[in-house]
Amino acid sequence: MMEGEPWLRGERRRGGRTGLRRLWLYCLGCCALLFLIVTLQVVVELGQFEKKKVKSESVRRDGLKAWDHVKETNSLLNNKKKSSNVDFQHPIIIWWSPLTGELGRLGQCGADTCYFTINRTYQDHHMTRAFLFYGTDFQVNSLPLPRKPQHEWALFHEESPKNNYKLFHEPAVTLFNYTSTFSRYSHMPLTTQYLESLEELQSHKYLIPLSQKNRLREHLAPLVYVQSDCDPPSDRDSYVRELMKYIPVDSYGECLHNKDLPGSLRDPTTMDDDRFYRILAQYKFILAFENAVCDDYITEKLWRPFKLGAVPVYYGSPSIADWLPSNRSAILVGSFSHPRELAEYIMQLDGSDQRYEDYLEWKWKGPISNKKLLTAMRERKWGVRDVSQDNYIDAFECLVCNRVWENLRRRREGLSPIRWQAQANHLSCPAPEAFTFLPPSTGRAVVRDLWKPSFHQSKREATALRHLVELNRNFTTDKFWRMVFKDHL
Repeated sequence: MMEGEPWLRGERRRGGRTGLRRLWLYCLGCCALLFLIVTLQVVVELGQFEKKKVKSESVRRDGLKAWDHVKETNSLLNNKKKSSNVDFQHPIIIWWSPLTGELGRLGQCGADTCYFTINRTYQDHHMTRAFLFYGTDFQVNSLPLPRKPQHEWALFHEESPKNNYKLFHEPAVTLFNYTSTFSRYSHMPLTTQYLESLEELQSHKYLIPLSQKNRLREHLAPLVYVQSDCDPPSDRDSYVRELMKYIPVDSYGECLHNKDLPGSLRDPTTMDDDRFYRILAQYKFILAFENAVCDDYITEKLWRPFKLGAVPVYYGSPSIADWLPSNRSAILVGSFSHPRELAEYIMQLDGSDQRYEDYLEWKWKGPISNKKLLTAMRERKWGVRDVSQDNYIDAFECLVCNRVWENLRRRREGLSPIRWQAQANHLSCPAPEAFTFLPPSTGRAVVRDLWKPSFHQSKREATALRHLVELNRNFTTDKFWRMVFKDHL
């Protein structure tokens, strides 16, 4: 055995190297197979994604990608027949903000047909009649100027002022002919944009009996707060921070966080998850505070508690009473002079089943008594998460298309066209105000040092924008900002 040991060791080394080589080849093969599987899965997922109907934020992302493609392909048009020379029988409507991502589509709007596109090379086409802008993406350094007499501008903006403050002032909003905003006064109001249907509002899907909610109160606060957009113009966090001194509040979001959601629900994209809804439905009261205080600016923060069978404690639109399902369905923060008073009132309701259930009678027994809300939902020409109806972007496009055609027909009949014009109340919000109960050294600094200066600067921006657009020629960003700050330089 002693003589055989060198041979045996050599065989072991060769065998070890062979084994390692086989193991390496095996691992390489597994990695290649895994890469192939992942690649195929990505391709399949992309294929499924492309089949989905593009809406909301996905619409905007695809639109921006498509616009990048347009910029690349437009550079090739110098040696080709320009789009402005293409013959069209239908009015052309251009999404100047590439919200839809459509390079070109004939859209049917009742008896009227229009060609919708994000291709800016149609700007000077003789059939171009309207330009559509998405407010959040509205940029002063890229406007379809000079503006011809037949060119109409339309603004779609469902967001709060913090997304583009300058549009919320009369000099800017009245540059547009048509509007679709959260205001009831706009040409196509989006006030109920976060409300799927009255049936959804009255659904008992998430209702938890009060006796069970009372038992859950052993380990849950009476109030729940879920916000991750901290310190907005409404200064809601300052109010809730003060409220917490007088009543327990479970806060799951990043703002004033004191309670954790399950790990699987901590992603912001799960805020519409059924499991998240069922957690919130356990609470008696849900703090529903908007990020801005504007008439008719109402988001899911109000409708969600109604849907879940909880009582919303609401702060936001001063005109909210016009949209509530009944005159006793929500607790309005504005009715109390101090968070301490609000806390005392909520504790009284928490201790009285009868008084608490009065706020849910409209949902348990019905019907919805607010005629304004009933009428608005009945007359709404678009749907929310309803594939059987147009979405509000389609409806906005058709509003413009129909009115463009209306004026074309009037011209053919020898009549003067109707000049549609946006008004100041189509998109407006007052200056942000801090809560009066707060001393200047606390939360008021957020409003004083950030949002008020932003609001007042945006007024100068709106005035500068108005002046430059009325000159009706292209201008640079530098020229715009020099005009904004000309009295401050």
